[in-house]
Amino acid sequence: MTGRLIAFEGGETVGKSTQARLLAQRLGALLTFEPGATELGARIRSLVLDAADLSLSPQAEALLMAADRAQHIAGVIRPALEAGTDVVTDRFIGSSLAYQGFGRCLGVDEILALSLFATGGLQSDLVVLLEVPVEAALSRQASPSDRIEAETAEFHRRVLEGYRTLAEQHPEQWVVVDGNRPVDKVADAVYSAVSERLGD
Repeated sequence: MTGRLIAFEGGETVGKSTQARLLAQRLGALLTFEPGATELGARIRSLVLDAADLSLSPQAEALLMAADRAQHIAGVIRPALEAGTDVVTDRFIGSSLAYQGFGRCLGVDEILALSLFATGGLQSDLVVLLEVPVEAALSRQASPSDRIEAETAEFHRRVLEGYRTLAEQHPEQWVVVDGNRPVDKVADAVYSAVSERLGD
């Protein structure tokens, strides 16, 4: 029996990490995240998110994220799935499509091809998109903690529009949950959506 892979997506400070943790606890699933869940990934994460000016090009950023994902699949996700364990990940392919494809304007098709190369064709069984208005999300952010959070409001708007586009284009794989509610209400909505799509 193969486990199920559920990915949480959304912009900055929308509550993905909290909701991923709560769902994993409810399902008895393995909780993981991107970037940085492996030893190599932690080093890549520091390069991608370092607030210092490393003059990282959009293409280099995309390739680093793909490298992190390849290691994540090989070292964490695939072994768990093959053992029959459900996996909940805070960010996955959707993040690359939204941030590098739409946000960095590198092209969704190009980033998807790169991501599928990194995963060996593995995609999530379900993507949970937490939606919070960009103004509300930015108001939750006391001060930017990394170079992605420090991007312009226009960049973050492109990312959120990208997420909405992806969810509209792939309704069979994506489910949208209103994240602008109390944590417990969002958690119940997430669990209901996952149960409806994938079963208990």
